[in-house]
Amino acid sequence: MEAAAIYQAVAAVWEGLYGNGAEAKRNASAALALSSGRDVEYAAALALGLSRGLPGALSRSQALADDLEKRFPEDTFAKFTYVPVLHGLSSLNRGHAEDSIEELRTALQYQLAVLGLSQNLYMGGLHSAYVRGEALVAAHRYAEAATEFRKILEHRGVVGADPIGALAHLKLGRALSLSKEGAEAKAAYREFLALWSHADENLLIFQQAKTEFAKLP
Repeated sequence: MEAAAIYQAVAAVWEGLYGNGAEAKRNASAALALSSGRDVEYAAALALGLSRGLPGALSRSQALADDLEKRFPEDTFAKFTYVPVLHGLSSLNRGHAEDSIEELRTALQYQLAVLGLSQNLYMGGLHSAYVRGEALVAAHRYAEAATEFRKILEHRGVVGADPIGALAHLKLGRALSLSKEGAEAKAAYREFLALWSHADENLLIFQQAKTEFAKLP
Protein backbone atom coordinates (compact mmCIF):
# COMPACT_ATOMS: atom_id res chain seq x y z
CA MET A 1 0.00 0.00 0.00
CA GLU A 2 2.84 2.38 0.86
CA ALA A 3 4.61 1.78 -2.46
CA ALA A 4 1.36 2.27 -4.40
CA ALA A 5 0.69 5.50 -2.50
CA ILE A 6 4.20 6.80 -3.25
CA TYR A 7 3.83 6.18 -6.98
CA GLN A 8 0.48 7.95 -7.03
CA ALA A 9 1.84 10.87 -5.00
CA VAL A 10 4.78 11.18 -7.40
CA ALA A 11 2.31 11.20 -10.31
CA ALA A 12 0.57 14.07 -8.54
CA VAL A 13 3.85 16.02 -8.41
CA TRP A 14 4.37 15.52 -12.15
CA GLU A 15 0.87 16.81 -12.87
CA GLY A 16 1.44 19.79 -10.59
CA LEU A 17 4.67 20.67 -12.36
CA TYR A 18 2.91 20.48 -15.72
CA GLY A 19 0.18 22.84 -14.52
CA ASN A 20 -2.56 20.19 -14.38
CA GLY A 21 -3.86 21.21 -10.97
CA ALA A 22 -7.05 19.15 -10.97
CA GLU A 23 -5.15 15.95 -11.84
CA ALA A 24 -2.51 16.77 -9.24
CA LYS A 25 -5.16 17.17 -6.56
CA ARG A 26 -6.94 13.97 -7.61
CA ASN A 27 -3.75 11.90 -7.45
CA ALA A 28 -2.63 13.50 -4.19
CA SER A 29 -5.98 12.73 -2.55
CA ALA A 30 -5.87 9.14 -3.80
CA ALA A 31 -2.34 8.70 -2.44
CA LEU A 32 -3.26 10.09 0.97
CA ALA A 33 -6.26 7.74 1.09
CA LEU A 34 -3.80 4.85 0.91
CA SER A 35 -1.14 6.11 3.30
CA SER A 36 -0.12 8.92 5.63
CA GLY A 37 3.55 7.99 5.48
CA ARG A 38 6.27 10.62 5.54
CA ASP A 39 7.20 10.41 1.87
CA VAL A 40 3.60 10.18 0.68
CA GLU A 41 2.60 13.26 2.66
CA TYR A 42 5.55 15.23 1.31
CA ALA A 43 4.93 14.37 -2.33
CA ALA A 44 1.19 15.01 -1.99
CA ALA A 45 1.82 18.34 -0.25
CA LEU A 46 4.35 19.35 -2.92
CA ALA A 47 1.87 18.51 -5.67
CA LEU A 48 -0.84 20.57 -4.00
CA GLY A 49 1.55 23.45 -3.43
CA LEU A 50 2.41 23.45 -7.12
CA SER A 51 -1.30 23.60 -8.01
CA ARG A 52 -1.61 27.36 -7.69
CA GLY A 53 -5.10 28.73 -8.08
CA LEU A 54 -6.85 25.46 -7.25
CA PRO A 55 -9.35 26.00 -4.39
CA GLY A 56 -8.20 24.43 -1.15
CA ALA A 57 -4.93 23.10 -2.55
CA LEU A 58 -2.59 25.54 -0.80
CA SER A 59 -4.23 25.26 2.61
CA ARG A 60 -4.13 21.46 2.37
CA SER A 61 -0.47 21.59 1.39
CA GLN A 62 0.32 23.78 4.40
CA ALA A 63 -1.61 21.45 6.72
CA LEU A 64 0.42 18.48 5.49
CA ALA A 65 3.66 20.41 5.97
CA ASP A 66 2.65 21.22 9.54
CA ASP A 67 1.81 17.56 10.14
CA LEU A 68 5.22 16.45 8.88
CA GLU A 69 6.95 18.98 11.11
CA LYS A 70 4.98 17.77 14.13
CA ARG A 71 5.29 14.03 13.51
CA PHE A 72 8.92 13.91 12.35
CA PRO A 73 10.78 16.67 14.26
CA GLU A 74 14.15 14.87 14.18
CA ASP A 75 13.85 13.11 10.83
CA THR A 76 16.64 14.23 8.48
CA PHE A 77 14.57 14.27 5.28
CA ALA A 78 11.59 15.95 6.93
CA LYS A 79 13.60 18.54 8.87
CA PHE A 80 16.16 19.53 6.24
CA THR A 81 14.32 19.01 2.95
CA TYR A 82 10.61 18.26 3.02
CA VAL A 83 9.38 20.85 5.48
CA PRO A 84 11.62 23.72 4.27
CA VAL A 85 10.60 23.10 0.65
CA LEU A 86 6.91 23.06 1.54
CA HIS A 87 7.14 26.16 3.74
CA GLY A 88 9.17 27.93 1.07
CA LEU A 89 6.59 27.05 -1.57
CA SER A 90 3.78 28.21 0.70
CA SER A 91 5.45 31.59 1.26
CA LEU A 92 6.07 31.96 -2.47
CA ASN A 93 2.42 31.19 -3.22
CA ARG A 94 1.39 33.91 -0.77
CA GLY A 95 3.60 36.43 -2.55
CA HIS A 96 6.36 36.49 0.09
CA ALA A 97 9.38 35.71 -2.06
CA GLU A 98 12.05 36.85 0.40
CA ASP A 99 10.48 34.77 3.19
CA SER A 100 10.54 31.79 0.85
CA ILE A 101 14.24 32.26 0.14
CA GLU A 102 14.98 32.48 3.84
CA GLU A 103 12.97 29.37 4.72
CA LEU A 104 14.82 27.39 2.05
CA ARG A 105 18.22 28.13 3.61
CA THR A 106 17.67 25.14 5.90
CA ALA A 107 17.64 22.83 2.88
CA LEU A 108 20.98 24.00 1.45
CA GLN A 109 23.18 21.53 3.34
CA TYR A 110 21.18 18.54 2.10
CA GLN A 111 20.09 19.81 -1.31
CA LEU A 112 22.09 17.19 -3.23
CA ALA A 113 20.72 14.27 -1.23
CA VAL A 114 18.73 11.59 -3.04
CA LEU A 115 15.29 11.67 -1.41
CA GLY A 116 13.73 8.82 0.50
CA LEU A 117 10.89 8.58 -2.02
CA SER A 118 12.95 8.37 -5.20
CA GLN A 119 11.27 5.49 -7.00
CA ASN A 120 13.34 4.56 -10.06
CA LEU A 121 14.29 8.25 -10.10
CA TYR A 122 10.77 9.33 -11.14
CA MET A 123 11.05 11.93 -8.40
CA GLY A 124 14.53 13.16 -7.76
CA GLY A 125 16.14 15.72 -5.51
CA LEU A 126 16.82 19.43 -5.85
CA HIS A 127 13.23 20.57 -5.52
CA SER A 128 14.64 23.04 -2.99
CA ALA A 129 16.73 24.59 -5.78
CA TYR A 130 13.72 24.65 -8.10
CA VAL A 131 11.50 26.46 -5.58
CA ARG A 132 14.38 28.74 -4.54
CA GLY A 133 14.92 29.66 -8.19
CA GLU A 134 11.24 30.52 -8.55
CA ALA A 135 11.39 32.64 -5.40
CA LEU A 136 14.49 34.47 -6.61
CA VAL A 137 12.76 35.29 -9.90
CA ALA A 138 9.78 36.62 -7.94
CA ALA A 139 12.22 38.73 -5.90
CA HIS A 140 13.76 40.08 -9.16
CA ARG A 141 17.10 38.44 -8.32
CA TYR A 142 17.46 36.92 -11.77
CA ALA A 143 21.17 36.10 -11.83
CA GLU A 144 20.85 34.17 -8.57
CA ALA A 145 17.78 32.39 -9.91
CA ALA A 146 19.73 31.30 -12.98
CA THR A 147 22.36 29.78 -10.70
CA GLU A 148 19.71 27.66 -8.98
CA PHE A 149 18.28 26.36 -12.24
CA ARG A 150 21.77 25.60 -13.55
CA LYS A 151 22.34 23.60 -10.38
CA ILE A 152 19.52 21.28 -11.43
CA LEU A 153 20.96 20.87 -14.92
CA GLU A 154 24.42 20.13 -13.55
CA HIS A 155 23.29 17.29 -11.27
CA ARG A 156 21.38 14.92 -13.52
CA GLY A 157 22.16 11.95 -11.31
CA VAL A 158 20.28 13.53 -8.42
CA VAL A 159 17.35 14.73 -10.54
CA GLY A 160 16.83 11.53 -12.54
CA ALA A 161 13.67 11.48 -14.66
CA ASP A 162 11.97 14.14 -12.56
CA PRO A 163 10.27 16.77 -14.79
CA ILE A 164 12.27 19.56 -13.16
CA GLY A 165 15.23 18.28 -15.19
CA ALA A 166 13.52 19.51 -18.37
CA LEU A 167 11.63 22.41 -16.84
CA ALA A 168 14.86 23.85 -15.45
CA HIS A 169 15.83 24.74 -19.04
CA LEU A 170 12.64 26.77 -19.41
CA LYS A 171 13.03 28.41 -16.01
CA LEU A 172 16.65 29.22 -16.79
CA GLY A 173 15.61 30.74 -20.12
CA ARG A 174 13.08 32.94 -18.38
CA ALA A 175 15.59 34.09 -15.75
CA LEU A 176 18.21 34.87 -18.39
CA SER A 177 15.67 36.73 -20.51
CA LEU A 178 14.78 38.89 -17.54
CA SER A 179 18.52 39.49 -17.01
CA LYS A 180 18.75 40.68 -20.63
CA GLU A 181 21.01 37.75 -21.50
CA GLY A 182 19.34 37.22 -24.87
CA ALA A 183 21.68 34.71 -26.51
CA GLU A 184 21.89 32.46 -23.45
CA ALA A 185 18.15 32.72 -22.92
CA LYS A 186 17.50 31.54 -26.48
CA ALA A 187 19.84 28.60 -26.00
CA ALA A 188 18.01 27.54 -22.85
CA TYR A 189 14.62 27.79 -24.54
CA ARG A 190 15.92 25.75 -27.49
CA GLU A 191 17.07 23.01 -25.12
CA PHE A 192 13.67 22.88 -23.49
CA LEU A 193 11.72 22.87 -26.75
CA ALA A 194 13.98 20.14 -28.15
CA LEU A 195 13.38 17.96 -25.08
CA TRP A 196 9.64 18.56 -25.36
CA SER A 197 9.44 18.32 -29.14
CA HIS A 198 6.82 15.56 -28.84
CA ALA A 199 4.96 17.05 -25.89
CA ASP A 200 1.19 17.39 -25.81
CA GLU A 201 0.40 20.54 -27.77
CA ASN A 202 -2.44 21.34 -25.37
CA LEU A 203 -0.14 21.75 -22.37
CA LEU A 204 -0.33 25.39 -21.31
CA ILE A 205 3.28 25.51 -20.15
CA PHE A 206 4.42 24.20 -23.55
CA GLN A 207 2.33 26.79 -25.39
CA GLN A 208 3.71 29.55 -23.16
CA ALA A 209 7.29 28.43 -23.79
CA LYS A 210 6.85 28.53 -27.57
CA THR A 211 5.21 31.97 -27.41
CA GLU A 212 7.95 33.34 -25.16
CA PHE A 213 10.69 31.92 -27.38
CA ALA A 214 9.14 33.50 -30.47
CA LYS A 215 9.16 36.91 -28.80
CA LEU A 216 12.84 36.81 -27.79
CA PRO A 217 14.87 39.47 -29.61
